[in-house]
Amino acid sequence: MLADGDFLSISTDVSTFIISGALCTMSDDKLPSFQHLRKWAWRMWHRSPTSRRCFFLVIPAVLIAVFCLAADSPWQAHGAGSSSANAGGNVVTSNEASQTPLPQASQTKGSSDQRIIAYINEHIRQGWKDFELEPSRPATDGEWIRRVYLDLIGRIPTAEETKKFTADKASDKREQLVDALLYSDEYIEEYARNWTNIWTNILIGRTGGTQQGTLVDREGLQQYLRSSFLYNKPYDDMVVELVSARGVNKPGEENYNGAVNFLLDNVEENATPATAKVSKIFLGTQVQCTQCHNHPFNDWNQASFWEMNAFFRQMRPLRTRDGRDIVSVELTDEDFPGENNDPSEAAIYYELRNGLLKIAFPKFIDGTTIDPQGYVDRVNRRQELARMISTTPQLSQTIANRMWGHFFGYGFTKPVDDMGPHNRPSHPELLDRLAQDFADYGYNLKQLMKWYVLSEPYSLSSSMVNGNKADDPTLGVKPMFSHFYMRQMSAEQLYESLIVATEADKSLGSYEQREQQKTRWLQQFSVAFGTDENDEATTFNGSIPQTLMMWNGDLIAQAIGNNSGSLLSQLAANSRMSDQQKIEHLYWTSLSRRPTRNELGLAQQLWQIHSGDSVTAMQDIYWAMLNTNEFILQH
Repeated sequence: MLADGDFLSISTDVSTFIISGALCTMSDDKLPSFQHLRKWAWRMWHRSPTSRRCFFLVIPAVLIAVFCLAADSPWQAHGAGSSSANAGGNVVTSNEASQTPLPQASQTKGSSDQRIIAYINEHIRQGWKDFELEPSRPATDGEWIRRVYLDLIGRIPTAEETKKFTADKASDKREQLVDALLYSDEYIEEYARNWTNIWTNILIGRTGGTQQGTLVDREGLQQYLRSSFLYNKPYDDMVVELVSARGVNKPGEENYNGAVNFLLDNVEENATPATAKVSKIFLGTQVQCTQCHNHPFNDWNQASFWEMNAFFRQMRPLRTRDGRDIVSVELTDEDFPGENNDPSEAAIYYELRNGLLKIAFPKFIDGTTIDPQGYVDRVNRRQELARMISTTPQLSQTIANRMWGHFFGYGFTKPVDDMGPHNRPSHPELLDRLAQDFADYGYNLKQLMKWYVLSEPYSLSSSMVNGNKADDPTLGVKPMFSHFYMRQMSAEQLYESLIVATEADKSLGSYEQREQQKTRWLQQFSVAFGTDENDEATTFNGSIPQTLMMWNGDLIAQAIGNNSGSLLSQLAANSRMSDQQKIEHLYWTSLSRRPTRNELGLAQQLWQIHSGDSVTAMQDIYWAMLNTNEFILQH
């Protein structure tokens, strides 16, 4: 049975859906309206079991209504809203990808994805032309599949996955693979796991939630993020939830909300870490130094920091203890009387370097102010902040830049979360366009990833040629992306890749057990400093600890071990494979390619040295392969 509230809520949603659908068929703003419908459908589906049942009842009627309206709508023959038939007879609208016409790329036939990708390619090529750079050769299929598996799902491909892809002759096999990695049931768990790891590190670092007495439940945040990525939650919705979250941090507790763990990691010191983290992660603005003085290179000043900080002052962590141990923490909002003890105008004070005391009220980075009251039932400051963050263009610009940095090794700015007039992007027009398209497509992270990994600069070899040796960001120049920039795997990527290389992923237990084991392994490379910004450092950067781990750590020992069921024991026991085929399988498993003739000859010599002891020979060969730069680097 449906409650009255269910009928009211769902009928309101349906009305909104029908009206938006009618508007999208009769206006020039078709794409943004369509994305509003997609986001409505997502929210309705995940609201409750009741709403899901109604979903199937109302959708057919809604679609009939929308298409009936579309049949009578006055389509324009020309201009931004025009449509035409391509060679296949399909209707292609000129503003399908964005309200803003695509320069040059709009003439490209194919889907809106292809036109956006073409625009990326054209803009990057123009940079090569302006700086007289020659691009590197295209990456081989083996190089590209290894790259895209690492970036999208956080591990190298298996030997079988690589062989299948390289043998495929389809012209669109790369797009098919990307769609499979992003959308298929086969990879959805790995996709969610990878991006959960990435965003856990962004939000609370590798050490967040692992220290004694912490307010953070790391598993609680990861559970929230994993759910968000499994269901492809729109990015703006996720940001709103992280900034405005209230509830209990620990799974299984009443009123559990894993999103609260982000701010619980930054709630101390009057939420000054939260002020810095929210500005940096979601707005691409580094304000931490303006807590005490004006920024030396941009318009941010001390007043701006404390005006931003005022949004967080209603926030309170409520601890539940068992003796001295913290069992759980609830993040809530309470009335804030202000440091002036006047909740009708709840102000905070800050001190200038000359000792002068100043006053601050909530003010967003664009100058927007809110009612200064501290009463939560009248003005919830964090909810107001979340709303303003979700509607500012800086949100989409910052994530477009951050994601570009993830896939290409460098963002349009360095660092990716320090944007502004003091740090001009290498390709400002391209960044603006990608940010706008991302917003127009409903803040769909998977869509953004697809554009990036199918672009030409992503598909280039990492080997430089004489014509692009000047394109080296390590020398301080802005990146032009004329070749793929080599970088070290992250610690998480290496861990998952070693698991694949040993085929140990088939016997690792539950998802939670696997993540706990990985967290313990990662702790050997992470150091928390305990600063106001919760800074930490990693020794996973080619250091001695990393080298020793790769030489004789537990994972390496497991990789080259001869215990029952291990990769090497299976190969040794396989009488149907020749020695050469076993060597080739090790290369496919670790390096995603066949061995060269010289490599095969050296391996066979080593085989002879061990007098036919295939296990010992394979252990030496595999150990050497796992310690090569070709395995450790993302190239």
